[in-house]
Amino acid sequence: MNFFDELKRRSVYKVAVAYAVVAWLLIQVATQVFPFLQIPDWAIRLVILLLTLGFPVALILAWAFELTPEGLKRSDEVVLSPAPKRRHAWIYIAVIGALLSLGLFFAGRLTAPDKSSKASETPEQSIAVLPFLSLSEDKANAYFADGIQDEILTRLSKIGGIKVISRTSTQQYQSKPGNLAEIAKQLGVTHVLEGSVQKAGESVRVNVQLIKAEGDSHLWADTFDRKLTDIFAVESEVAQRIADSLEAKLTGREKAAINYVGTKVPAAYDAYLHGIALRNSQARKDQSALIEYMRQAVALDPDYAAAWAELTFAQGLLFVQGEQTEAQRAEVQTAAENTLRLDPQHGSGHAAMGMYLYYCLREYDKALTELFQAHEQAPNDGVILQAIGLVKRRQGKLDESVAFQLRAARLDPRNQDIWLNLGWSYRGMRRFADAHTMFARALALAPKDPDIMVRAAEVDVAQGNLATGQRLARELTLPLDGRAYGNLIYFLTLERKYDEVIAKLSHDLAEPEGRSLPPMLQATAEMTIGTMHLLAGRENEGRPFLLRTEATLKKLREEGNNSPGLQGMILGLHAWLGRREEVDREVPEHIAQQAIDRWLGMIAEEEAARAFVLVGENDRALALLERLA
Repeated sequence: MNFFDELKRRSVYKVAVAYAVVAWLLIQVATQVFPFLQIPDWAIRLVILLLTLGFPVALILAWAFELTPEGLKRSDEVVLSPAPKRRHAWIYIAVIGALLSLGLFFAGRLTAPDKSSKASETPEQSIAVLPFLSLSEDKANAYFADGIQDEILTRLSKIGGIKVISRTSTQQYQSKPGNLAEIAKQLGVTHVLEGSVQKAGESVRVNVQLIKAEGDSHLWADTFDRKLTDIFAVESEVAQRIADSLEAKLTGREKAAINYVGTKVPAAYDAYLHGIALRNSQARKDQSALIEYMRQAVALDPDYAAAWAELTFAQGLLFVQGEQTEAQRAEVQTAAENTLRLDPQHGSGHAAMGMYLYYCLREYDKALTELFQAHEQAPNDGVILQAIGLVKRRQGKLDESVAFQLRAARLDPRNQDIWLNLGWSYRGMRRFADAHTMFARALALAPKDPDIMVRAAEVDVAQGNLATGQRLARELTLPLDGRAYGNLIYFLTLERKYDEVIAKLSHDLAEPEGRSLPPMLQATAEMTIGTMHLLAGRENEGRPFLLRTEATLKKLREEGNNSPGLQGMILGLHAWLGRREEVDREVPEHIAQQAIDRWLGMIAEEEAARAFVLVGENDRALALLERLA
């Protein structure tokens, strides 16, 4: 008699079949019925865990004991009857179990609430604050209306019970537009706030009205005539009335946040409003002007937390995109520490510290701790959600990164930068179709934006289609200080259009804009010209460009530039000049310094592989490239 015949004669066989059927039915009940009864998900997991742990216990007991007409006895005391003839009862049990399972499945699906439809509905407690109309006779005061709108939005962003659309999305509309219902639909809100501001000397008049977009029904309107020193009270009162109208129950922290007074120095507030009017501009001159305005604000009022926060964000971005000197880092640190010291409760303090840790120290876990605390204090701030997504991207957690960026897009649906970054994230995941969809959304908001067009073209190039890149490289005229310009040069290089690259760079460097470039970018352009000559077989013409670049880079390093870009350029320069020993010495350090960044850090390994090829160490290059691929 084999083992299976022996098993069928024992109670353990019947127990195993019965336990499996019962467990199956219980799991179906848990997964299909529990959600309908709003029983938490952990209860379902607990049922499955207990059933799994109970199965071996039931088998051990069934093997050790037998159920007889005389009662429960130990197995070794029972004489087993011959193996039963094959019956088909187990088939009926399985069929009945399957029918019950299907019944429970469809019952659960038919009775459960339709979450997808609810998710797509516009929440009733939602609002967009449209640009305020400036009625000031002095047109130079237009910035003031923008600032009042922004300050009201900042207060509303602290309220967790209301969905608030970010200013980046609302500023694309006109003040007092006629098609409110369509705008509300585009932004995913049910309410709209319109307003106007008139400033004359130290006096300010603010008119606001809250409108329910459906039916264009005006819920309330009010006019506030105040002195400039009392303007914070107006912004707080408007935010409070909106919260009351939308029936949002405010916590004590939220009430304190919307009544928070940033400064009592009118001149500091005025400088701050001048600065934030430039916040969404990517132009270098506007970003420099923003920094100067914020420096003025904190000089007039050293306790102005919001101005310190804006300094942190602007200077931190300048640091990460620039030369990354110790002096720059220290300036960002000072601004972040001041913000956190002055405002630890309302979001800006922890957001500033998080961005400093992200931009300057690359301490991503600590940055996320600060940013999550900032999000808790300002749940409607899409910038914080996007920052969390970008930090997770640096950690290589791309699925989580995309999820947070999509949450930011819900609060800021017409912010082209969010869609651009989503496209770039999908491109890094090699999800090319999704990347194109995101870039298309960005272009729908900013048609013919050259930076977006070039990013989208790079996806085509990554798929082996050079046609789009070729066309854009010849059609677009871009500033030399942008990433998109480098991509256009890359497209031409892939076609081996070396002389065309040299001509383009030489022409652009001779222009006023080219002559005013920072030393790092000028060195990048000169090094590119030199490498194009070498690729074309003209070493004598290319070498002087490389030696001039070397002198510039050496000076920048002596001045304290420790950026990854500079390190990569020095490594590449030594490789082009054939200095194998220096390449061997620099590669491990360059890779180790960038290893923490799982998004851009792998560029260091690509640069190392390219350097190995140039000095003839192809096997080492292939080992790196195979791992990266």
